[in-house]
Amino acid sequence: MISTLRENVVEALIGALVIAVAVWFVVFAYGRTSADSRAGYPVLARFPNATGITPGTDIRVSGIKVGVVSQQKLDPKTYQAVVTMRVDDTLKLPIDTSAAITSEGILGGSYISLVPGGEPDMLRPGDEITDTQGATDLMGLIGSVINNSGSKNAAPAAAPAAAPQP
Repeated sequence: MISTLRENVVEALIGALVIAVAVWFVVFAYGRTSADSRAGYPVLARFPNATGITPGTDIRVSGIKVGVVSQQKLDPKTYQAVVTMRVDDTLKLPIDTSAAITSEGILGGSYISLVPGGEPDMLRPGDEITDTQGATDLMGLIGSVINNSGSKNAAPAAAPAAAPQP
């Protein structure tokens, strides 16, 4: 085997380089995701439908990322999705902030959009956002538009022609 490596030194070095780059990428990606999930203060929100939301999903205010989803679970009493978000420590949100699950488009992923309210009191770590809107079923919405568009614009069916009289 050593003689084979001596004959193929270039291939062995390229293989070692590929493995080193792969290990570096895994360490970098792990460090990046775990740092995102720990930074910031926790805020809770309950949604009737949290389709497309998983730990690591972006939290945005006016389209700017301000945090990530750190945890989600099902409330056994209300059957709502309880989402824990980590919001950037530098961002202070009013207590009347609203949260909505929004899609980036038909083919895009989902994120949680926060809309700050006007109250002077701010959310504290562990507080809950009560004004929420769950995910919209885009495929169902598209299907209903397609099904309803034909019935609204269609001309009424013509009456059958009368049979000729003898």
